[in-house]
This record gives sequence, C-alpha cells and structure tokens, in this order.
Amino acid sequence: MAHSLRADAVWASLSRLRDTAPLVHNITNAVVTNSTANILLALGASPVMTDSTEEVEEMVAAASALVINLGTINGDSAAAMRLAAAKAQETGLPWLLDPVAVGVLGYRTRVAGELLWHRPTAIRGNASEIMSLAGTAGGKGRGVDSTAGSRDALAGARSLAEATGAVVAITGAVDLITDGERIVECHNGDPMMTRVTGTGCAVSAIAGAFLAIEPDPLTAVAHALAVFGIAGEIAAEGCNGPGSFQLRLLDLLFDLDGQRIADRVRLR
Repeated sequence: MAHSLRADAVWASLSRLRDTAPLVHNITNAVVTNSTANILLALGASPVMTDSTEEVEEMVAAASALVINLGTINGDSAAAMRLAAAKAQETGLPWLLDPVAVGVLGYRTRVAGELLWHRPTAIRGNASEIMSLAGTAGGKGRGVDSTAGSRDALAGARSLAEATGAVVAITGAVDLITDGERIVECHNGDPMMTRVTGTGCAVSAIAGAFLAIEPDPLTAVAHALAVFGIAGEIAAEGCNGPGSFQLRLLDLLFDLDGQRIADRVRLR
C-alpha cells in the first residue's frame, strides 16, 4: 500500500485513466448533472447520465463504472438506482454510492439501506452521512452539510466497510479512506471547494472513474481524492471567488501533470 500512496503511482493512475477514457454511468443529483459531466470530461473520463428505468440496466452493462448519488432522489430515480445497483452487482461492475443527506430525511435513508444490499465497491460521504449509514450516534447532518468531523466518523466507517465489503471515504477538511483494516489520509484540498455546489458529487464521480481503471478500490479512491484535492488547491490560488474557481478547477483537472502531483500530493 505504501507504494500506491506515492506521487508516481497517483500520476500513473491518472495517465491510465486518460488513456482509457472509462465510461462512467452517473445517476446523480439534478442540481449538478452538467458540472459533474464536465468535470469527468476535463479529467479524461467519458460521462453518461442516464437515469430512466427503461435504460439503466442496458447502460450499466456497457459502462466501466457506476456512480449512484442520492442528491435529488424521487420515486422514479430510486427505482432506477435499485435496478442499476442490482445489475452492477450481477455483472461485477465497480460502483460507488454517494449517500447525500442520509440521516436527515427518512425516505433517502431507507433507499440507501436498500442499495447497500447490492454491495457497493465504494461509499463516499461526509462524516454525518457515513455515521448515519453506519448507524452510529451523532450522525444527523444539516441538509447536505455535516455536523461532525471526519475523525468522528472513522469508527463508523470501519464498521460500515467491514459489514458491506466497500471502501468507505469520509470527506472533509482531511479525507479518510478505509477498507475496515487499512486507513489512508488525504490532506489535499482547499476551503474554496466548499463555496460552490457539487464538489462532493464531483469527487464521487471522479472516484467512480478511478475505480474503473484501478484494481484496488482503496487505492482508486485515495488517488481520486488526491487528484481532485490538488486541482482544487491550485485553482483556489489563482481565483477571485467561487465563479472563477469553478472555471479554473475544470482547467486544472484537464491540465494536471505529474510534476504538480509530485509537488503537492499528501497521502499517508
């Protein structure tokens, strides 16, 4: 695992992603569909945003990875999520669950529990979402925002990983990623990333892309968080505010190279 945390390993994963352009099927938050697709394109992946029950199983069969995001869930999208997750489990497709606002509202919390039956490869959420999904105390968030810190959720994340077989990522000021035994910390990122909508959704989609090309899910998610965090750091340094930050973030994901990764990666 130590080798996989080195800058050259992160750069190798990103280069392989750009070379293969994995098809990432997203059933995601309607608020961020366009920006998520653009971020995947800038990174080098190929996004598809199909969410109809008539098409999701066929799309999953053609995809390289699946990302399910509960952000603007409704009855129709929940049905599509169930079908897609079941198909991914059946075919062995890597898939990621983003349990947006789980623990705050009952319906999405119940749906998230059902989706866990289909054995996600990875789960990415803030501390409150992970704690709620794990059933640990103190997990109730405030809308999509966490009321807890990443380290508060680590015990719950480890138990959730052990129960589901998924790699669990808690994102926050410091990101923590665990498979129940190993724990990786990612210290990349910038507070400006919290000033625009959809950065959590975006990093989930990016993690899905890395799951498509990296056989070890813990390594895949750690590399995804590092790449996104590094791009966010550099974008924040040259921006005038949230608007210019969003544009610079796209450019940095497109232009990120091995030297910038070597200079900045902080995985341990």
